[in-house]
Amino acid sequence: MTSVPQSAYAAAGVDIEAGDRAVELMKASVARTRRPEVLGSLGGFAGFFDASALKDFRQPVLASSTDGVGTKVAIAQALDKHDTIGFDLIGMLVDDLVVSGAEPLFVTDYIACGRVVPERIAAIVSGIAEACIAAGCSLVGGETAEHPGLLGPDEYDIAGATTGVVERDSILGAHRVKPGDAVIGMEASGLHSNGYSLVRNVLLTQAGWSLERHVEELGRSLGEELLEPTRIYALDVLDLIAKAEIHAMSHITGGGLANNVARVIPNGMRAVLQRSSWTPAPIFELVQSVGSLEQSDVDATLNMGVGMVAILPQDQVAAALETLGERGIASWVLGEIEQHNGRGAATLL
Repeated sequence: MTSVPQSAYAAAGVDIEAGDRAVELMKASVARTRRPEVLGSLGGFAGFFDASALKDFRQPVLASSTDGVGTKVAIAQALDKHDTIGFDLIGMLVDDLVVSGAEPLFVTDYIACGRVVPERIAAIVSGIAEACIAAGCSLVGGETAEHPGLLGPDEYDIAGATTGVVERDSILGAHRVKPGDAVIGMEASGLHSNGYSLVRNVLLTQAGWSLERHVEELGRSLGEELLEPTRIYALDVLDLIAKAEIHAMSHITGGGLANNVARVIPNGMRAVLQRSSWTPAPIFELVQSVGSLEQSDVDATLNMGVGMVAILPQDQVAAALETLGERGIASWVLGEIEQHNGRGAATLL
């Protein structure tokens, strides 16, 4: 096959030199995430993680998760602020993983863009790296792909994958849940990374609000609120699992609170969640009121201020709330598990 000269490739819209500069700019950020099990350095064809680190496990089970950020990237692009969107990516990855009881070990990322701007790519990766540090995992590699003609020059999308490990007999889930168990809610930092197509349609398209608009109910600009990074619970949850008996957990993402909790409820039981047990942050009421949305619409789309849920025996509640409080996570008793005819379900009353 005849190779394509770099000048011809550049004329087609792909700048290899810009990609190389982006890699150089991100190396320091990636290096800060390095766990001792990571081998090699950034720039190879694959990332390496020394699996002998798992030799102390009795029966190690690998867990994996992949996800993206969705249309929240449109907010970052509109505000030209790219160093926080990485928290949204890592939050979506590691907190889907940790609810099984698994410890996140490493992450790989993928950035597709219309044009490589090294400083912008480096800002995105710096946020991913900082979020990896917050989650206790390493960023071992990734890919930056330039897609001229498919994406606009200032457009990009990000995705990633993570791998973790858990002892087989320590895996959390529906098989552990019992009638009478308590359900604990953990406060979200905001919208996190779900429902942005609805939020953008309501506030930006239908209402015509600008991202620079100061919103009294929010105490800041609309753009600042919408770009609030996703809270990363991974280390908090792992500490909680170590200090209290946890039966199951649910990461509240797309589909809303009840739908995600239902995923960890066994047949013959349901989680009864009390809406009166917490007050959602103002952004949720704002979206609903401005868009004249039914309660069922927002419940099925947004996290409504609950980012993570734990299910545990009643006698473990005090220890769990204390542990989360010490880690700065606001939490409360959200509901209870009861017997129920039919498929596992969750009801928000």
